[in-house]
Amino acid sequence: MARIAGVDLPKNKRGEIGLTYIYGIGRSTARYILDKASINYDKKVNEWDDDDLNHIRNIITNEIKVEGALRSEVQMSIKRLLDIACYRGLRHRKGLPVRGQRTRTNSRTRKGKRKTVAGKKKAPKK
Repeated sequence: MARIAGVDLPKNKRGEIGLTYIYGIGRSTARYILDKASINYDKKVNEWDDDDLNHIRNIITNEIKVEGALRSEVQMSIKRLLDIACYRGLRHRKGLPVRGQRTRTNSRTRKGKRKTVAGKKKAPKK
């Protein structure tokens, strides 16, 4: 089993896809890593030998910020926005969408489950 940056990579996936299981590595970064290590994209993770794994580990540790370091950097960026109380920071604080999406409908992911508010009662007819 290949373990890189504290993450167990799935054995039966292609190398390009397997690397994306690491936080901070997407498809293009995975391709860059495999190109630099001169490994075919289609080679499965369980087919990598120790030399390939060491090449990949070295590239990731030296050039790319992943997992814990990246997560903490993202959290620090959000905290900075909260501290300076800019518009984006206020949106983070209120738990609303930050990047200009509409909130009248949609945005349930950010806002959470609906909080039903009772409607206004109609006056009875005489």
